[in-house]
Amino acid sequence: MNPFTQLLRRRAERTPIGTWVMSASPIVAEAVGLAGFDWGVLDMEHTPLDLMTLVHLLQAVGNTPMLPVVRVPWNDSVCVKRVLDAGARTLLFPFIQDAAEAGRAVAATRYPPEGVRGMAGMSRGSRFGTTPDYLRTANAGICTVLQLETPAAVANLEAIAAVPGVDALFLGPADLSASMGHVGELTHPAVMDLMADAARRANALGMPIGSVGGTPETVARYRAIGYDYVAQASDLGLLMRACQGAVQSMRAPGAAPASAAPPHPEGY
Repeated sequence: MNPFTQLLRRRAERTPIGTWVMSASPIVAEAVGLAGFDWGVLDMEHTPLDLMTLVHLLQAVGNTPMLPVVRVPWNDSVCVKRVLDAGARTLLFPFIQDAAEAGRAVAATRYPPEGVRGMAGMSRGSRFGTTPDYLRTANAGICTVLQLETPAAVANLEAIAAVPGVDALFLGPADLSASMGHVGELTHPAVMDLMADAARRANALGMPIGSVGGTPETVARYRAIGYDYVAQASDLGLLMRACQGAVQSMRAPGAAPASAAPPHPEGY
């Protein structure tokens, strides 16, 4: 079974805690992987991460306990098959809007007859052909996580979750808040109400649902409304806050560190 799927199945015992890796740096990814996070998103949507660098990040994180979740740039079967061949096993798809798009995402991760993934036995994904019967067994080892980022997507939550092969849902608060007319207000009351409704409905289905917040306080609010796996900030966000705190403490001795009250507290 996929390790991330196993982690989610134990979510009632302990909330899986993750973060985002946006630096596209294998060294930083490896360090973050040793910090204690259960899982981390290697982000190809909003970073300069290319395929070869993804391989390096997967190799780096593979030396740590942190489970890698690769966010692909888009719901594109060509990109997906290359990411899978590079060795990713858990994929996060951005901006899924309905059941049809969910079905396309799942199909892209599966070899025929369950899907449309192109056959390639000699890849990093198959451990260069050394995984026994890889082409017949690979489908069972994939975890597909779908990101809902608009009110329309949330309205289709049950239909999306019902698509065979969907393993978990993820609410993207930044795009969700923007699509609701609250740009930059990730914890606006209307946004939080919709996120709470999404969590309640996913919980009723037994479908794991996660989200990401910029601060421990925001993450705690998500957990309180029913999100059962959560991420805090990103490698770059945590780095910038620590750097800003260090600079502020040196420029104004005795002042509270900027890391305690970052300029953009809801940023990742």
